[in-house]
Amino acid sequence: MCPLFSPPLFMQRYQFVVDFVQKHEPKKVLDLGCAECSLLRKLKFHGNGVELLVGLDKDSSVMRTRMHSFAPLSSDYLQPRSGPLTIELYQGSVTQPDPSTHCFDLVTCIELIEHLHLEEVERFTEVLFGFMAPSNVIVSTPNADYNPLLPGLVGFRHHDHKFEWSRKEFQLWALRLCDLFGYIVSFTGVGSPADSHTNVGFCSQIAVFNRDPSRQDSALQCRSREEPTVYRLLYSVVYPSLSDNNILQRTLVNEVLCRAELIKRSWLSGEWVAKTAPEPFMQGSSVCVSLLDVWACPRVRSLCGTLRRFTEALMGELRVELTPARQAIIMPADEEEEEEVEEDEDAEAAGTKWTATTATEDWDAEMPHNSNSNLPDFHDA
Repeated sequence: MCPLFSPPLFMQRYQFVVDFVQKHEPKKVLDLGCAECSLLRKLKFHGNGVELLVGLDKDSSVMRTRMHSFAPLSSDYLQPRSGPLTIELYQGSVTQPDPSTHCFDLVTCIELIEHLHLEEVERFTEVLFGFMAPSNVIVSTPNADYNPLLPGLVGFRHHDHKFEWSRKEFQLWALRLCDLFGYIVSFTGVGSPADSHTNVGFCSQIAVFNRDPSRQDSALQCRSREEPTVYRLLYSVVYPSLSDNNILQRTLVNEVLCRAELIKRSWLSGEWVAKTAPEPFMQGSSVCVSLLDVWACPRVRSLCGTLRRFTEALMGELRVELTPARQAIIMPADEEEEEEVEEDEDAEAAGTKWTATTATEDWDAEMPHNSNSNLPDFHDA
């Protein structure tokens, strides 16, 4: 059977959020009903400037199956992020307020609201827009007007859906809460119908809420309420980043030594071409590589910003030996000496037991994005 949508509808929903994040660059993002954390994983890789990603779901077992995929990989340490990133996963209900949800720039509710009973929707609305009061909210839900176009569908798209709103019903709910809580809303969606059925709208309807700046005081007042902690923290990880001075220093020194080694080998092999920096020179059995030549490396420049900060960072660094005039790095020229050092390090490592955790992701398999069920919705519609 040919898929109804290409890319699949769940991917279109996630991409809508990714595009919003890349355009508006929120620093703190909360995904309600995060389930298997697929959206959070996409935002980890594509969320420009995001510093805090938080997921919330009632079902801890679903999150536990995927949460360790967020563990930092070797590449995260070899090439640290430029900015900080923390990921946290909580177990809890979207109808209960918790202080951990305050002050977010963006809250996403992707195919979540239809899994709540209508009486729960009222409480959910109060918690989301009254208590959390984020700057922006994205809500997606099935469009009941589109259902007649889905072949073989009887009733709702998923057995766990408590309701499915038409476009009119969805918009009435959204406009009412805007008036109550001080938001401005725009409507769009994903999953376009065929040209002959454009009157039914998108398969998944989306509302994008922005807090009304003229009513910001009331929103901030709602945020200041004191509430007890009710969510349970399941997982938290802080990624290595260049915002940590120790990591920045280590990354810089690694780049400097790598660049100096390349220059040294190029010069010893006769392939080095003099540009503006002084040529390397021998000092005993060592090769002295000009700091200016190392500074010419774009990666080194991006890490330091200025030549002064570059030279200051190398002073007193145990792994970098400078000439007395502090104008060049002293590199060992004898490869045998380097091999002896490597052999010593290998011998030392042989006596140490190392353990490693590898994180893998199955990007082909996809679970439904909701907090109440593990069953797929109708043809991912």
